[in-house]
Amino acid sequence: MDKDILILAIESSCDETAAAVVKNGRFVLSNVISSQIALHTLYGGVVPEIASRKHIEKINQVIKEALKEAEVSLEEIDAIGVTYGPGLVGALLVGVAEAKAISYAAKKPLVGVHHIEGHVSANFIEHKELEPPFLCLIVSGGHTHLVVVQDYGKYEIIGRTHDDAAGEAFDKVARAIGLGYPGGPKIDKLAREGNKYAISFPRAHIADAPYDFSFSGVKSAVLNHLNSCEMKKEEINRADIAASFQEAVVDALVTKTLMAANDLKLSKVAMAGGVAANSALREAMEAGCKQRGITLYYPSPILCTDNAAMIGAAAYYEFLRGTRHGLDLNAIPNLKIGQR
Repeated sequence: MDKDILILAIESSCDETAAAVVKNGRFVLSNVISSQIALHTLYGGVVPEIASRKHIEKINQVIKEALKEAEVSLEEIDAIGVTYGPGLVGALLVGVAEAKAISYAAKKPLVGVHHIEGHVSANFIEHKELEPPFLCLIVSGGHTHLVVVQDYGKYEIIGRTHDDAAGEAFDKVARAIGLGYPGGPKIDKLAREGNKYAISFPRAHIADAPYDFSFSGVKSAVLNHLNSCEMKKEEINRADIAASFQEAVVDALVTKTLMAANDLKLSKVAMAGGVAANSALREAMEAGCKQRGITLYYPSPILCTDNAAMIGAAAYYEFLRGTRHGLDLNAIPNLKIGQR
């Protein structure tokens, strides 16, 4: 292909209002993110209604900024990419309505993108040499999946969580030990001061589903440990609890990912999603992959959390495949990975 393809991408699935301009699926010309973390910290988690209102306030602003930073006009854009699921329905609707309005007014094709496929595509931006097939561990606040990326836009889910997502467990445990929101980064930081072998928390093994995950057991074990300490009037060592909990989660994620890579004879493993920024997970996965001669890929922290650049990367490959959405595109809050 001689001509560069420029995608204007919009992401508003949770509490980040983001817009980006991405060239040929791999080169980020701009990536503007307006975060609402400070706002939601007051409530100990994301309040959907507040998130939606904030998206409405910020969306035009971030799009203008993304075009300005990329030094391109709307006329030069080839298509509009937008997250249409999964996520909070009100938040998604803001992005989808905006993308449809721009697509209609500027007469540009509209390409709806799956949010989680966007997370996987963040690896294409950071690692220009990465090509499918590879195994990807997707770990975020709402999702924990093991996926074989067979080709661009072609995914096979081989493992999933039966209950809490890894990020959700981090948030709940952080709240229980008084760290507040967002839990992941706070546990990561505190865990460095603790002994990860101080408390033995359980790792779930699911019969008949070797690549599946379950994190509600380890979360309950932490809560039971806290209750037991309180009843016995024992001192609670928050750093040891954080480190031991994190070790249990990381161990489960790494063990199952490497087992799947080995069974399926895949020599490339990628990580995606907010929890992929966790330092203990990165270290353990790096060590495990190195031992087995597997190449590991993961994006920088800014591309692990929600952003529009990853949506632009995914939209590019959808655009090449001929995906076009009409003005009837709707937000689908529980959209399944690989669903079109």
